[in-house]
Amino acid sequence: MSSIVTDRGLVHYETWGRGKPVILLHGWLESWDHWLTTMESLGRRHKTYALDFWGFGESGKQEGSFTVQDYIEMVDQFMERLGIGQTPIIGHSMGGTVSLGVAIDHPDKVEKVVVVGSPIVGDGLSIFLRLSARKSLAGLFYHVFPLGARILSPLLARDWRTWYGMFESGLSRTTLESFHYSIASLWKTDLRPRLMEIRMPVLGIYGRTDRIVSPKQGEVLAKGTPMADVRYFRHSGHFPMLDEPEKFHQTLHEFLDQ
Repeated sequence: MSSIVTDRGLVHYETWGRGKPVILLHGWLESWDHWLTTMESLGRRHKTYALDFWGFGESGKQEGSFTVQDYIEMVDQFMERLGIGQTPIIGHSMGGTVSLGVAIDHPDKVEKVVVVGSPIVGDGLSIFLRLSARKSLAGLFYHVFPLGARILSPLLARDWRTWYGMFESGLSRTTLESFHYSIASLWKTDLRPRLMEIRMPVLGIYGRTDRIVSPKQGEVLAKGTPMADVRYFRHSGHFPMLDEPEKFHQTLHEFLDQ
């Protein structure tokens, strides 16, 4: 277990492999361990860094640091503290939205971007996530989320037992504040006006059967980003790294090696 101290608290991260660095960012209600198999695959040629966002996993839980913009600055500080220069950033769901934000705000830090099932516009979130973003409902949804996810898990991931185990662990380390404020910020996000500023290669991976983020967000990414290549995985939902792992990791290797 490794961590650094930033001006807003502790950032926990794990590393695997050797070679050129790659940063991995998890999604909402997740933690670094959603990237375990990806770290093992990429670690043959890269040194992977998987972070926990503030409010999730083992990172700091202080209030007031749970927005998309906060996480963009968290990644910037993380790279500064570890002396990581320009590098590819891979993000799942909310983590992909943050990755694009880093590319826009700190283009000198980002070589390439991969977004996996990520919303470009907040309205691309499922109705359940948008309701969770409402402060009046956040407390209720925070407590019923485990049961709802357990019931729906076979519809969310092909290897749903593995996914639910990681989800349950991640949620247990998520505070009500980070639960609400992070998804509320994501819902308000609209990257479309600034996508044209992204001047590095971008790979978008979206599952055709994604029930958490609309696959049509891939079309938004492709339309607005000059160097975007969007791939749709026919047999994947929101978690292509679990649903089609071999195809997913091969696609990442090909993109990173270009």
